Amino acid sequence: MNPTYDKAMRPEDLTRLFVERSNAGDAAGVAELYEPDAVLAYPPGSQTAGREAIRELWEKVLAGRPRFEPEEPLPTLILGDIALTSTPPKDGAGARAQVVRRQPDGSWLRIIDQPEFVTR
Repeated sequence: MNPTYDKAMRPEDLTRLFVERSNAGDAAGVAELYEPDAVLAYPPGSQTAGREAIRELWEKVLAGRPRFEPEEPLPTLILGDIALTSTPPKDGAGARAQVVRRQPDGSWLRIIDQPEFVTR
């Protein structure tokens, strides 16, 4: 039986839900934050495409029990049903950015995720 997950009703909710689910070790829950054909720029220098591949990747990452800290989002840019969300890492090295799309039920899911790029 698949669990029922809270939906991101604002683009900014995706970051909070990502942190909560990652810290709970819930790779399937993390994958549910992405559209079925989403693209994740991870591991560094490569891409992971599709929700199932993203789930498999996060199972491996979360097996090491990393701890994620909430980061204050930068202002979200919204154009119709597409939005750009971003957060500056607490260490100040780079940024994270996601393109998200509003779903028919009004919730938001990630379609492109650049989890970190260095700006220095």
